Amino acid sequence: MPPIFPFTAIVGQERMKRALILNAVNPRLGGVLIRGERGTAKSTAARALAALLPEVRVVEGCRFSCDPDRPTTWCTECHERAAANDPLPVTTRRTSFVNLPVSATEDRVVGTLDIEKAIQRGERHFEAGVLAAANRGLLYVDEVNLLDDHVVDVLLDSAAMGINVVEREGISFAHPARFILVGTMNPEEGDLRPQLLDRFALAVDIHGLTNAPDRVAIMERNLQYENDSEAFRQTWEARETELTDEIEQARIIVESVTYSKRDLEGIAALTTSMGVDGHRADLVILRAARAQAAFGGRTAINDEDIVLAAELALPHRIKHGPFQKTEVSVYDLEERMEQIRSEFGNAEGTPNPSEEKSPVKKNKG
Repeated sequence: MPPIFPFTAIVGQERMKRALILNAVNPRLGGVLIRGERGTAKSTAARALAALLPEVRVVEGCRFSCDPDRPTTWCTECHERAAANDPLPVTTRRTSFVNLPVSATEDRVVGTLDIEKAIQRGERHFEAGVLAAANRGLLYVDEVNLLDDHVVDVLLDSAAMGINVVEREGISFAHPARFILVGTMNPEEGDLRPQLLDRFALAVDIHGLTNAPDRVAIMERNLQYENDSEAFRQTWEARETELTDEIEQARIIVESVTYSKRDLEGIAALTTSMGVDGHRADLVILRAARAQAAFGGRTAINDEDIVLAAELALPHRIKHGPFQKTEVSVYDLEERMEQIRSEFGNAEGTPNPSEEKSPVKKNKG
């Protein structure tokens, strides 16, 4: 099997790549939906992201790749092993890439309990599903708009909660389900219902590149990859390793990234001014801003992090008329944030420590 096309070799589509990276930094964000016509590197980017992600520590022999450092997230089997004083050996593995077929049923996704064995032999037997295979990996759903709505709901619930619980006839089994959810679709084939669309944390609309040099670069890189995929991978290996290290470091500090009351007020004012219903968008912007700051190597969010997060969290949640554009530009959001800050003023005239100028990795699309 030839090497996966490198993530860093994808030309353009910076907004899509940033959304994927933020979900890699914090898989609990809730997934990303990528909408675009055919041939815009949607599936290529998803596979490439999984290939460059850092290896993960897992409990050896666990079907669900439980994290040995987080006992509270262990599956039922690991809890039972630990309770029996059975030492849990540790190993490492590559980040898994699981592709969910459009024809998948709920049982195929969540897994099943064998009730017959439970009744006849008194044994609990759990047949693992897709969520088990995807734990601590990347779950890719192509043509997510063609998937059964109930199955999409189950996926989004698991992505948000980080756990999968299956109950049948008074018997239950639980296992962690923390994964990076990536859904892709072609809007020409129909859209998701608004209720499901809102459940995706981030959404990106992408289009074919119109700049001639970019299109030339796409052709050149694809021809190089087709002629000698291994040599092409080696050419980009240093950049891939650098990005892997940056994501790994960001994962370490993301939970310690701080925010101020002023930051929360700015997020709330921004979503209110954009006419966003509900409160999910506010929480998503905060989580994404913390991931953006962590990826920039900082331990406090600033206005730029909020703007870059809002660019990915708001477009699919804003109500649009039939002839209005669906994209929200960074420029528009920056103007709104400046207006909000001028209206709010600085609380009691004190500077906000989260506004300290420091290098930030940003990719404006």
